[in-house]
Amino acid sequence: MTSSPKPSKYRPVDLAREHGLSTQAVRNYEAAGILPAADRSASGYRVYTLVHAAALRTFVALVPGHGHGVATAVLAAVNRGAVDEALALIDDSHTELRTDRLTLDSVERAVAQAVPTEDIARQFLSVRELARRIGVEPTTLRSWEDAGLAPARDPSTGYRVYGPADIRDAHLVHQLRRGGYLLNQIAPIVVQVRSAGSVEALAQLIGEWRERVNTRGRSMLIGAAALQTYLDKLYA
Repeated sequence: MTSSPKPSKYRPVDLAREHGLSTQAVRNYEAAGILPAADRSASGYRVYTLVHAAALRTFVALVPGHGHGVATAVLAAVNRGAVDEALALIDDSHTELRTDRLTLDSVERAVAQAVPTEDIARQFLSVRELARRIGVEPTTLRSWEDAGLAPARDPSTGYRVYGPADIRDAHLVHQLRRGGYLLNQIAPIVVQVRSAGSVEALAQLIGEWRERVNTRGRSMLIGAAALQTYLDKLYA
């Protein structure tokens, strides 16, 4: 049994229906450069072709791995003939994903080496005591407040007092700093630890984080195949 041939001309509604979009969305995509400019019929209606259908499929395939903004920029570049620019945008996304994966690896190692809160018991340390335990200068420990490590203050003296959670987080910050991460990169991780309630809880979330990274990587492969098919159609 042979399949019926694909139509050579499409209405906006035809492209929209394939992807569950509105016809206005298809028009918006054309205006954004995601689709090449369409010809008009004698009555003034847009007439799309196999190329437009392929462009929209490519855009839809690129979005999960690269995001709406990058996918838009890639298609717009391809459609105006700037293939080098489009490929550079793809490269940037892969570099970003690689950075995310390396960050995940570092966080996983840091969490594994961090001191569990319950092992710290009910300890409360001064700046000097905690700095000595970790092996840094007190001024370094104070600077880590930019990473969210902001301990309570003794109401009678005004001095910093590091409780069990603060001590745990200081160990985590120390491990990440040794891994070369900046304080503004570490701050969101500290927030995640505190939101999770413990390093142990965060460790459970790392598996989900890794799955999201891997899912994005697989989505990039799907997007790459669609982009190659589209380039072949344009430049064959």
